[in-house]
Amino acid sequence: MTRYSPLRFYGWVLVFCFLAVYGVHAAELKTVKPAPKEKCPVCGMFVSKYPDFAAGVVFKDGSYAVFDGSKDMFKYFFNLKKYNPSKKAEDIESMFVTEYYGLTTVDARKAFFVFGSDIHGPMGRELIPFEKMPDAASFMKDHRGKRILKFGEITPDIIRKLD
Repeated sequence: MTRYSPLRFYGWVLVFCFLAVYGVHAAELKTVKPAPKEKCPVCGMFVSKYPDFAAGVVFKDGSYAVFDGSKDMFKYFFNLKKYNPSKKAEDIESMFVTEYYGLTTVDARKAFFVFGSDIHGPMGRELIPFEKMPDAASFMKDHRGKRILKFGEITPDIIRKLD
């Protein structure tokens, strides 16, 4: 028979209080919805015309940039000096992409991107983002994709191969 232990009980209460105060949930992804007149800073296209491919970067100061696809978001990210000289990578609070199947915004840094598929975005060949690996794998099989990449595996050279 197990004895009731007030110390054990209060220990768990403290753990739950700590988790409630300091949080164990992921920080909320900051996103923005492109306004009708907002243009992609890389290609100049009106982003709101292509909501199924929209992507964005939100900075810690609240400023942001929106893109008509993941490819242009990565071009911007890899060359902030050209597109937004007053910002550095450390200034970025979040980066988001539109998930291909669900059409919801997901964290670009956690997404799976299919490279080399037969699906094109507004600017031609595109990295197609997915929240879940099984969805990316299924899409890759169905659409003749070449590779599934995580955020950190995408390089300027990979982006150049899409142009």
